[in-house]
Amino acid sequence: MDLRRRATAEFVGTALLLAAVVGSGIMGERLASGNVGLALLANSLATGAALTALILTFGPISGAHFNPAVSIADASQGGLRWSEALIYACVQFLGAFAGVGIADAMFNEPTYAFSTHARSGAAQGFSEAVATFGLLAVVWGCSRRRSSAVPFAVAAYITAAYWFTASTSFANPAVTAARAFTNTFAGIRPLDVPLFWVGQIVGAATATLLLRWLVPPISGHLQE
Repeated sequence: MDLRRRATAEFVGTALLLAAVVGSGIMGERLASGNVGLALLANSLATGAALTALILTFGPISGAHFNPAVSIADASQGGLRWSEALIYACVQFLGAFAGVGIADAMFNEPTYAFSTHARSGAAQGFSEAVATFGLLAVVWGCSRRRSSAVPFAVAAYITAAYWFTASTSFANPAVTAARAFTNTFAGIRPLDVPLFWVGQIVGAATATLLLRWLVPPISGHLQE
């Protein structure tokens, strides 16, 4: 598939994913009347549903990574070229920021306002390492042995990880950066972004190395 088409798919898919994450967070918080658990439930279910639909839609075009950690991991295993992974990562970041702006505009929230939602401390960083490790493990394991299950497995994992990780499972450097620019339920303080990135890098690298041994690649490329 032409790289321009693949890059466009990654941009649009990531933008729609962030619109779903941030938009459902805003809607959930507004309708939950202060019940944070109910707002998180709405946020996680909407995110999982959106992920399923978006991976099914854009997977045949670009692989539906929507995540620089996934694209870089793919390049490290010989799937994407490094130049392609860089382009993927760039459009994923751009798409994530576009999606945040779209969500805030839809709900008449201040557009690109710095978040004041604190997500700090070692437990949060460790949670992101666990969340990203699990995500990459699911992606590698399913893509190598049961590629048709990837959309459903990834969505199921992310929905669950909202609840079993203290950080609510960002597991995506582009998502993390973009969510620093929405002062809503889904936001994160810019000050806390580097900690999340460190956890995500450690988690992605560890999962990639372990799954290469556990589930040796058939062709090396992520098929989602």
